[in-house]
Amino acid sequence: MLPLNFSEVEISTFLLLGIPGLEYAHVWVSIPLCFMYCMAILGNCSILFVIKTESSLHEPMYYFLSMLALSDLGLSLSSLPTMLRIFLFNAMGISADACIAQEFFIHGFTDMESSVLLIMSFDRFVAIRHPLRYSSILTNSRVVQIGLAFAIKSILLVLPLPFTLMRLRYCNKRALSHSYCLHQDVMKLACSDNRVNFYYGLFVALCMMSDSVFIAVSYVFILKTVLGIASHGERLKALNTCVSHICAVLIFYVPIITLATMHRFAKHKSPLAMILIADAFLLVPPLMNPIVYCVKTRQIRVKVLEKLGLKSK
Repeated sequence: MLPLNFSEVEISTFLLLGIPGLEYAHVWVSIPLCFMYCMAILGNCSILFVIKTESSLHEPMYYFLSMLALSDLGLSLSSLPTMLRIFLFNAMGISADACIAQEFFIHGFTDMESSVLLIMSFDRFVAIRHPLRYSSILTNSRVVQIGLAFAIKSILLVLPLPFTLMRLRYCNKRALSHSYCLHQDVMKLACSDNRVNFYYGLFVALCMMSDSVFIAVSYVFILKTVLGIASHGERLKALNTCVSHICAVLIFYVPIITLATMHRFAKHKSPLAMILIADAFLLVPPLMNPIVYCVKTRQIRVKVLEKLGLKSK
């Protein structure tokens, strides 16, 4: 009979992290945090409502925009419960099951948003490269098929993650590094072999980053097509249709790449900087995407102002 190791106490509750050194100010931090969440949810719901109710916006570009808004809503609602519990009520604890469920939804909606940004880059390429055939190439049924295919891909890709975490044992260590649960953060707390989690998590990360590579390739082809247009005015007009999407790509990928670079190369990492960038990764895209598309896309801006009873300039 093997002796029991009493130094290993199996745990079922994890501890999330607020902002290190500013615990006394968590209640004050919760005020802008609640405002940002409300604005993100209101903005994305407004985009969805306007696209659904306005027949003039029933086009592939706006269908893809509605998919982006759904992904942003999913990201916001996935992280909202733990973020507000920490900063409003100083409640750091989260059960293992709830934590694993949260990481599934966060990773799922993150991959879905990455996929939608890839689809939108393809949409912009088709619109610029084949403007006369655009509506025949991206029909409504084809848009639905593309959206469903990528949604199913995202679900199937992250579905093994919670099961790989559930098979692990967690002993002694229970402090996480963020205000929400992530796969790579939870697996580090395991006291059993987590090599499967490491390699599959790396595979998921590489799949997501491959989307950014394909987006870059799409813009190489877009730029090549634009440079082939004779009229300077037409070139600017074609590029202007991509500005909103480029902003959305930068808003989404810059925090991810920054965080990954700091994890990999920074010798003296600031815990505060890591926490703020990690929180920005979930807070900024859902907040900024509706603003960017309302400001830079005239059709959306006009319809939103009409719904508010205002006239656009």
